[in-house]
Amino acid sequence: MRIVVCAKEVFDPDAVNSYALEGRLAIGDDGKTFTQTSIPRLMNAYDEQAIEAVLRLRDAGQDVALTVVSVGSQNTDHLKHALSLGANEVVEIEIGDVALDYHCVARVLAAYIESSGGADLVLCGRQASDDDQGVVPALIGEHLGMPIITIARDVVPAEGKVKVIRVTPDGDEVVETALPAVVTISNELGEPRYPTMQAKMKARKQKPTVVTLGDLSLDGAALAPKVELIAQFVPEVRGACEMIDGDAAAAAAALIGKLKQDAVI
Repeated sequence: MRIVVCAKEVFDPDAVNSYALEGRLAIGDDGKTFTQTSIPRLMNAYDEQAIEAVLRLRDAGQDVALTVVSVGSQNTDHLKHALSLGANEVVEIEIGDVALDYHCVARVLAAYIESSGGADLVLCGRQASDDDQGVVPALIGEHLGMPIITIARDVVPAEGKVKVIRVTPDGDEVVETALPAVVTISNELGEPRYPTMQAKMKARKQKPTVVTLGDLSLDGAALAPKVELIAQFVPEVRGACEMIDGDAAAAAAALIGKLKQDAVI
């Protein structure tokens, strides 16, 4: 079974939050990009959980060939991380200076999957931590003509079908569809594993397969963005904390009084 995981390189969310809280996160003159060059980049955490879902299938005895593909990355550290976790192949699709929106990214990923022999299962994180849109997987499914199941916490493919446990506000939902299919993985899957030091050292020596837009035979119309980023801004971070002095009983009474005054209770 060939499983393709689509993995996005993102800014480390913890580092971005730290810069923001310290008032050191700034947008450049273009109004779109951060000026900080020291913010680490890593694999989107939801995509890492998609890899973990595949590794659990392998642990359960399924014969799985895992390919991890990324589009327009600044470096390949996240792909080397995928190799250290157990990916059979990692692929970087280079886009040069072309600006792609999520429609274009989905088309590029779908074109790669088709050109590389297809996939029995395509897994993606439920969303990316940088833009939180979560639309690329659905568009991949549309381009490939595959059914899509979202927000999965467990994936079990067998006999040409895949059974998925979805996370919903009303509890778990079990659904099934025929393969091939696209499934998005949520954090309810559980914590992803850490690679061994030996695996990390081995992965450092490996290089991803590089694919260009020309290799995918995509014309200008296919790569024309439908959505344009106009501007980003850093919201002002405000904090308001009031300390209540006194012993426990007095502090509790004062807290209740303030909550009633603010109509909270």
